[in-house]
Amino acid sequence: MPKPSPLRAAAVTASALLLTSLLAGCGDDGAEDEDLTRQRLSWEDCPAPSQAQGGGNSPSPLPNGGEWECATMKAPRDWDDPEGDTIELSLIRAEATGTGRRIGSLIFNFGGPGGSGVAALPAFGNDYEELRTRYDLVSFDPRGVGRSAPVRCLNDQRLDAYFQQDATPDDAAERTELLEDVEDFNAACEKNSATMLPHVLTADAARDMDLMRQVLGDEKLHYFGISYGTELGGVYAHLFPRNVGRAVFDAVVDPTQTPEQGSLGQARGFQRALGNFAENCVSKTEECPIGDSAQDVEGRIAALLRDLDSKPIPGVFPRELTQTAATGGIAQALYSQEFWDYLTEGLDQAYDGNGQILMLLSDTLNGRRTNGEYSNIVAANTAITCADDKPRYDVAHVERRLPAFRAASPLFGEYLAWGMLGCTDWPVPGAADHPDVSAPGAAPILVIGNTGDPATPYEGARRMVRALGEGVGVELTYRGQGHGAYDSKNRCVQDAVHGYLLDGKLPKAGTVCS
Repeated sequence: MPKPSPLRAAAVTASALLLTSLLAGCGDDGAEDEDLTRQRLSWEDCPAPSQAQGGGNSPSPLPNGGEWECATMKAPRDWDDPEGDTIELSLIRAEATGTGRRIGSLIFNFGGPGGSGVAALPAFGNDYEELRTRYDLVSFDPRGVGRSAPVRCLNDQRLDAYFQQDATPDDAAERTELLEDVEDFNAACEKNSATMLPHVLTADAARDMDLMRQVLGDEKLHYFGISYGTELGGVYAHLFPRNVGRAVFDAVVDPTQTPEQGSLGQARGFQRALGNFAENCVSKTEECPIGDSAQDVEGRIAALLRDLDSKPIPGVFPRELTQTAATGGIAQALYSQEFWDYLTEGLDQAYDGNGQILMLLSDTLNGRRTNGEYSNIVAANTAITCADDKPRYDVAHVERRLPAFRAASPLFGEYLAWGMLGCTDWPVPGAADHPDVSAPGAAPILVIGNTGDPATPYEGARRMVRALGEGVGVELTYRGQGHGAYDSKNRCVQDAVHGYLLDGKLPKAGTVCS
């Protein structure tokens, strides 16, 4: 079912662990409230993730000794009333190993919006072990997410039905049903989370991070933002330029685009990634099981989706694989080249009338576990996006723009175009057409763009550099596939990140890694 930026919610780093488990089964400097800056965090053993965080087991011990620790930090619910009611934000950390001189805390945001940092950081702790030599690794659930005053909308049973609906209506009756589904979802968010919906803006989360910096005892905010985390980092830099320490933006959101422009860019990005996947399949020495040429692969996928529109196939019992679920599943697999084998197998399976793998991939995109429980990633994604984004699109606008979206992507264009209705009748007005990330006077920020990124297309990195302002953004290009660069384990990219975060040495602007 469409929601704001339907393919934006699942940063690969926040979803890969869930996917693996599923497929294995098949401007002002300083916080405004001085009392809150003096709070002391009580670090304790981490509990198992809550349902809103994605469920699962407590985090495993760290590879080189030590345990993950969790705490809660109080923050104003309304930053315009800092002495009013507070909320509790959930944090996680791994203390520095002590093998290098400690710099401070390195705060991570893995994207979404709506992804739980408390669940994501330990899932990928091994990837950041070198950074842990000089930093405490810290992440958090942003407000509205996971255990941090989570936004709640539909229950699990109603979400199953919601995601079974047709997200690309073909006639007036289907358009009416689509609008009714969006209205029902948004009304449920207002009913269950009315007090939080006005207070989940990215700017609010940025203020939370500055409070976190002070509570953690750091003079500067050292930061690693991925996907939407780059937008959050850019907004932080705009609000608190003098507090920016060493920062890295990876899988960069284009801060200059309206929601419509962002969705259109994603349509192009996912279509390009699909072409790369198809080329890769047919280039292997063994026979590609889903087509004889790249054009044939894409053609057969398009035919499958057309067939599913009128005749779904069995998915994960008792649910069926619909056109919408298949589109989401294909998109999820394009987030990482490591998922391409799953996509090949899932498509081959679907051509034989079995939609299980594509359904599991779609479930991952939507935050659903095999036990039927959903995290709150979709609810939080919708709430944060609609609070941030001012435009409200209607059916007439979408219909006018459909030709452009279809031209950008025959496969994903309509899905993303209709997704623009997600904030229709949202109970809270949106803040702006796009975020302000101008940060004159901020320390340099390493900005990494991936030429094959489907969800945050490569062009956004250069625009982020320009928007941050002269002398702030330093661009690095990775010629690769998937969403993000650092977690590809490309040595050139990781050397650049480590050189800056650990030693303060920036690569030359315009450096290219391949």
